[in-house]
Amino acid sequence: MRYDVEERVETLWAAATAGDEYAATDAALAALDAGVPMETLLLDVVCAVQSRVGQEWAANRITVTQEHTATAVNERVLAALAQHPSVRGNPEPSRGRVTVACVHGEWHAFPARLLAEVLRLRGWHVNYLGTQVPTPHLVAHLHRTDPDAAALSGSLATRLPTAHAAITSCQAAGTPVLAGGAAFGPDGRYARLLGADAWAPDACAAADLLAGGPLPRRPASGQGADGPSQRRPASDQGADGLPHLAGHEYAALTGSAGDLVRRVVEELIRRVPETESAYAAHQLGHPAEDVAYIVDFLRAALYVHDPELFASYVGWMAEMLAARGIPARVLLSVLDALADRLPGLPHALATLARARTVLS
Repeated sequence: MRYDVEERVETLWAAATAGDEYAATDAALAALDAGVPMETLLLDVVCAVQSRVGQEWAANRITVTQEHTATAVNERVLAALAQHPSVRGNPEPSRGRVTVACVHGEWHAFPARLLAEVLRLRGWHVNYLGTQVPTPHLVAHLHRTDPDAAALSGSLATRLPTAHAAITSCQAAGTPVLAGGAAFGPDGRYARLLGADAWAPDACAAADLLAGGPLPRRPASGQGADGPSQRRPASDQGADGLPHLAGHEYAALTGSAGDLVRRVVEELIRRVPETESAYAAHQLGHPAEDVAYIVDFLRAALYVHDPELFASYVGWMAEMLAARGIPARVLLSVLDALADRLPGLPHALATLARARTVLS
C-alpha cells in the first residue's frame, strides 16, 4: 500500500516551510491514525521532506532561515512521533543495545536521530548521543554501557579525519562500528578506507544489517587471543595496516589553513573586485566562509587520497553559487590562488587541477 505518501509529503512540506510545528505534528500524527506504519512515515515522509529541504536550499528556492525553520520543525515532528503511544507501548527492547552518535564536529543530527528512531522500532535499546560527540566522551560511554555496536554518523566529508579517530577509538574499546552518512561517500568507500566494520546507505539498510547478526567484535586495545597485542595502535594505521592516512601534505595544509584562507580571500578580492558586493547582494555572508570550506574539503581529499572528493564538492558549490548569481570565475580564482600558494604539495596541486577541469 502507498498510504497516500506523496500527499502526506506535500502536507508536511507546506507546514515545515511555513514554520508551523503544530500543523506539522498534527499531520504526522494523523497519518499514524490513518494506518501509515511508523517506519514508513519516518523514512518515506519525514526523511523525504528533510531531503527536499536541503535540495531546495541549494537551488536557492528557499532561504537560509526557511531551511533552518523547516529542519527545526521536522526535528519536532520526530520528537512527537517518538513519544507516540504506539512507540512507547512497544515491548521492552530485545535485540540488544546500539549507541548512535554524530562524530565530533558534525552538527547535522537529523540522519542520526532518524536512525535511532528506526532502531527503536526494530526492538533495539538505543542510546542517542546527538551532535558533535567528542571522541573521548564517546569512548567513556561505550565502556559504561558495552553496546553491541556504535553507529557513527557524518554528513560532511570534512569530518572524515575525526571520524577516523572515532572509528579506531571505538574499536580499541572493543565496540564494532557501523558508519553512515554522506561523509562516507555514496558507496561507503571512505567508511571502508577508515576501517569501519560496516557501512549502510540509510537508516533502513542499517537496521537490516544489524538485524542480520552481530558485528564482529575486535579484542580491546592491547589484548589479543594470546595476551597483549603487538599490533600498532589502530589510530596509527590506515587501510590495510598502512601508515596513517594523515600524510605530510595533509599536515602541512592543516597547519597553515587559517593563514591560507586569509591570503586566498585577499587575492580573490584583488582578482574579482565585485566578489564582496555580489555576496552581500545575495545575503551569502562573506566569501571567507566559502574559501574556508574549500580548504577544509581539500584537506579531507588529501586525507583519503581521493581528488574526486574535492572535485565533487567544488562542482556542487559551483551550482549552489550559480543559483545565487555568483559567477564561476569566483571559484576558478579561488582554485588558482590556492595553487599559487601550495607549490610544494604535488598531490594538492593535482587535486586542485582535477577540480578545475570540473568547472571548465
